[in-house]
Amino acid sequence: MMRIFLFLATNVAIMVVISIVFSLLGLSGTLDAQGINLDLNALLIVSAVIGMTGSFISLAMSKWTAKQAMGVQVIEQPQNQTEQWLSSIVASHAQKAGIGMPEVGIFQAPEANAFATGMNRNNALVAVSTGLLQRMNKDEIEAVVGHEVTHVANGDMVTMALMQGVLNTFVYFFASIIGHVVDRVILQNERGHGAGYFLVQMVAQIALGFLATMLVMWFSRYREFKADAGGANLAGRGKMISALRALQRDYEQRDLPGQLAVFGINGNSANKLFMSHPPLEERIEALQNMR
Repeated sequence: MMRIFLFLATNVAIMVVISIVFSLLGLSGTLDAQGINLDLNALLIVSAVIGMTGSFISLAMSKWTAKQAMGVQVIEQPQNQTEQWLSSIVASHAQKAGIGMPEVGIFQAPEANAFATGMNRNNALVAVSTGLLQRMNKDEIEAVVGHEVTHVANGDMVTMALMQGVLNTFVYFFASIIGHVVDRVILQNERGHGAGYFLVQMVAQIALGFLATMLVMWFSRYREFKADAGGANLAGRGKMISALRALQRDYEQRDLPGQLAVFGINGNSANKLFMSHPPLEERIEALQNMR
């Protein structure tokens, strides 16, 4: 969940900054070449630049952002048996998955948590929390690491960046059209874009952004099933199921309802649309039915 939150937050921030810069530099004036008629070709190009640039800059920054935000301590030289063992497990899984050795890190957090991020499969970061090392046994940790290595091997972060970039493009594109129509038809502004255009466009971006987020979260849930299957192939299906059950017990015992909903342990039908992970019961069932 944390890697997804960091990616989306960085992506949105960059997109907003680029949008503001375009407006301040007057580049959005190309969208109004005819004075009244909207230049859709120019709009699409500008939208693509804003949407794809923000997405890929956030992807390029993902490792650095994760390290800074989570306080990840990268294991340069293992200082104890736990670090030695963790590094060896990551190396073993990476070799089986056919990817380059990721950086391995540990971050301070009481919850059992882990994430993988990076711009490509041969230059990634796999990090686990101190809570995970304390609350899970070695078999379960091995499965969780396999799950994260599978994310890297499947190129999930790159795929998400592409998907987010395309969605950003169309969010900005259609929000600009909505703002333009309101500015011209309702507010009857005959030339240029007035304050109404920018206000409506911003509101439309927020509204359409919610719909885009639902699609991104759907893809995130889909890839979690794939990563579970990959973790089962690398570490063993029994270990992967045991790890998911341990995660479920951990959050239930710690009574964290908000985080339970986020991780798919509970939640109503509405908030499930915005969850990055499927319900743990569904993930366990999928592994049990896996052939």
